[in-house]
Amino acid sequence: MPTFMNVVRSKVKEGKKDELMKKFKEFFDNMKGTDGLISMKLIQTGPNNMCTIGEWKDEQSIAKARDKMIAGLDTVRPLLDEISPELGVTDPVSGPVIMEDK
Repeated sequence: MPTFMNVVRSKVKEGKKDELMKKFKEFFDNMKGTDGLISMKLIQTGPNNMCTIGEWKDEQSIAKARDKMIAGLDTVRPLLDEISPELGVTDPVSGPVIMEDK
Protein backbone atom coordinates (compact mmCIF):
# COMPACT_ATOMS: atom_id res chain seq x y z
CA MET A 1 0.00 0.00 0.00
CA PRO A 2 1.31 3.47 -0.83
CA THR A 3 1.81 5.58 2.23
CA PHE A 4 2.45 8.91 0.52
CA MET A 5 0.99 10.60 -2.57
CA ASN A 6 1.51 13.73 -4.59
CA VAL A 7 -0.91 15.51 -6.90
CA VAL A 8 0.01 18.30 -9.31
CA ARG A 9 -2.81 20.24 -10.93
CA SER A 10 -2.12 21.98 -14.25
CA LYS A 11 -3.86 23.55 -17.23
CA VAL A 12 -2.60 22.81 -20.75
CA LYS A 13 -2.39 25.61 -23.32
CA GLU A 14 -4.94 25.47 -26.12
CA GLY A 15 -3.72 23.20 -28.93
CA LYS A 16 -0.82 21.77 -26.90
CA LYS A 17 -2.44 18.62 -25.48
CA ASP A 18 -0.73 16.19 -27.91
CA GLU A 19 2.68 17.72 -27.25
CA LEU A 20 1.99 17.64 -23.51
CA MET A 21 1.06 13.95 -23.66
CA LYS A 22 4.35 13.19 -25.45
CA LYS A 23 6.35 15.09 -22.82
CA PHE A 24 4.52 13.36 -19.97
CA LYS A 25 5.23 9.95 -21.57
CA GLU A 26 8.95 10.85 -21.61
CA PHE A 27 8.70 12.12 -18.02
CA PHE A 28 6.94 8.95 -16.82
CA ASP A 29 9.47 6.74 -18.66
CA ASN A 30 12.31 8.65 -17.00
CA MET A 31 10.73 8.13 -13.57
CA LYS A 32 10.43 4.33 -14.01
CA GLY A 33 12.63 2.51 -11.54
CA THR A 34 12.80 5.47 -9.15
CA ASP A 35 13.27 4.07 -5.66
CA GLY A 36 9.98 4.08 -3.75
CA LEU A 37 7.78 5.12 -6.70
CA ILE A 38 4.79 2.80 -7.00
CA SER A 39 2.96 4.46 -9.92
CA MET A 40 2.30 7.70 -11.75
CA LYS A 41 -0.92 8.64 -13.46
CA LEU A 42 -2.13 11.58 -15.54
CA ILE A 43 -5.85 12.29 -15.38
CA GLN A 44 -7.89 14.82 -17.34
CA THR A 45 -10.21 16.79 -15.07
CA GLY A 46 -11.60 19.17 -17.70
CA PRO A 47 -11.11 20.12 -21.36
CA ASN A 48 -7.67 21.64 -20.64
CA ASN A 49 -7.17 20.60 -17.03
CA MET A 50 -4.91 17.78 -15.87
CA CYS A 51 -3.66 16.27 -12.62
CA THR A 52 -0.53 14.18 -12.24
CA ILE A 53 -0.77 11.69 -9.39
CA GLY A 54 2.18 9.87 -7.86
CA GLU A 55 1.95 6.96 -5.42
CA TRP A 56 4.99 6.50 -3.18
CA LYS A 57 6.23 3.95 -0.67
CA ASP A 58 6.92 6.70 1.87
CA GLU A 59 7.67 10.40 2.30
CA GLN A 60 11.42 9.81 2.21
CA SER A 61 11.15 8.30 -1.29
CA ILE A 62 9.39 11.32 -2.74
CA ALA A 63 11.84 13.64 -0.99
CA LYS A 64 14.78 11.82 -2.62
CA ALA A 65 13.09 12.00 -6.05
CA ARG A 66 12.05 15.66 -5.78
CA ASP A 67 14.83 17.05 -8.03
CA LYS A 68 14.12 14.39 -10.67
CA MET A 69 10.38 15.18 -10.57
CA ILE A 70 10.97 18.93 -10.83
CA ALA A 71 13.28 18.38 -13.82
CA GLY A 72 10.52 16.36 -15.50
CA LEU A 73 7.87 18.97 -14.77
CA ASP A 74 10.19 21.67 -16.11
CA THR A 75 9.96 19.98 -19.55
CA VAL A 76 6.17 20.49 -19.63
CA ARG A 77 5.94 23.95 -18.04
CA PRO A 78 6.18 25.78 -21.42
CA LEU A 79 3.02 23.92 -22.50
CA LEU A 80 0.99 25.03 -19.47
CA ASP A 81 -1.22 28.06 -18.86
CA GLU A 82 -1.01 30.00 -15.64
CA ILE A 83 -3.53 28.77 -13.08
CA SER A 84 -3.23 32.01 -11.10
CA PRO A 85 -0.55 34.64 -10.38
CA GLU A 86 -0.06 33.13 -6.92
CA LEU A 87 0.33 29.53 -8.13
CA GLY A 88 1.93 29.93 -11.53
CA VAL A 89 1.43 27.00 -13.92
CA THR A 90 1.25 24.17 -11.37
CA ASP A 91 -0.54 23.56 -8.09
CA PRO A 92 1.36 20.78 -6.28
CA VAL A 93 0.24 19.12 -3.05
CA SER A 94 1.40 15.99 -1.25
CA GLY A 95 0.68 14.10 1.92
CA PRO A 96 0.31 10.78 3.67
CA VAL A 97 -2.43 8.32 2.76
CA ILE A 98 -4.82 8.32 5.70
CA MET A 99 -7.50 5.99 4.29
CA GLU A 100 -7.70 3.49 1.46
CA ASP A 101 -10.44 1.13 0.32
CA LYS A 102 -9.65 -1.70 -2.07
